Amino acid sequence: MSLINQAAVLASFTVGDTSMPAAIAKEITEQSVWFITGCSTGFGHELAKQLLGRGNKVVVTARNTQALTEFAGKTNALVQKLDVTDPTEVTAAVHAAQAHFGRIDVLVNNAGIGYFAAVEEGEDTKIRRMFDINLFGLAAVTRAVLPGMRKRRHGFIVNFSSIGGLRSFPAIGWYNATKFALEGLSEALWQEVEPLGIRVMLVEPSGFRTNWAGRSADESKAQIPDYAATAGAGRAGVRAVSGKQAGDPVRAVEAIIRVVEGPNPPHHLLLGNDAYEGAIAKLADLRGDFARFEAVSRGADFPKSDTPKAAAHRTA
Repeated sequence: MSLINQAAVLASFTVGDTSMPAAIAKEITEQSVWFITGCSTGFGHELAKQLLGRGNKVVVTARNTQALTEFAGKTNALVQKLDVTDPTEVTAAVHAAQAHFGRIDVLVNNAGIGYFAAVEEGEDTKIRRMFDINLFGLAAVTRAVLPGMRKRRHGFIVNFSSIGGLRSFPAIGWYNATKFALEGLSEALWQEVEPLGIRVMLVEPSGFRTNWAGRSADESKAQIPDYAATAGAGRAGVRAVSGKQAGDPVRAVEAIIRVVEGPNPPHHLLLGNDAYEGAIAKLADLRGDFARFEAVSRGADFPKSDTPKAAAHRTA
């Protein structure tokens, strides 16, 4: 396929369109099978609890299954050990889910970690570990689940991103990088799989009362004084409000379930007032930058009156 034809194909996608052909847009119901990563605490734990209470079948996973003992005795739950960075465990957990329940209808990629550091302060081992969990591990689980969803022409993938996947903040630039990457991956994914009957949605919370900003988030050992007013202040501010955030995980999980089971779910689900206002402010910033330099941007193309031969001669 030529570059021109490739561009035409890519241009044919409407990224903001959330509609699907009625013939393949099957609903997610209380009889659906959910597979959730990172259920030991936070959103994953609360999601598993609410879904099981509603009668759904749920594959409840975590690196440490001792944190999942409350789910072990439930007939509609399957508890599985899963470190998303371990390919063997990913394969085993997905196969066990399919053998036990016959299918996976909804995949919730919730497992993730945070890391506080100015960009210059970042430590390679901690950065790579975060990418392995937040991005590559998520992708591995997704790839393991997709064949079954494609075969049935039915499924829903929920990827936990963050408002930090839409805009960056000092002290969490490396975390932002994992979430920005997830946003790009998810956007390509929904264009590939939605024609096959599989929906994809990004969940983008702001601050919620989970352990993300507490014991779950690591930070750089070295802190450079020159960044005290930016990354240092950002790190201290987030740590200080841990456990006091405005976001309620119970209400957030109720909203996720309602949207997944409802008609025409969005590609982006913002959760929390700070997330909504932060996203709108980022859109305004982008529009301002784009508009100010519109002439420069548009002027980078060959003039439309140029013939390919004349353009080649001029740039030779």
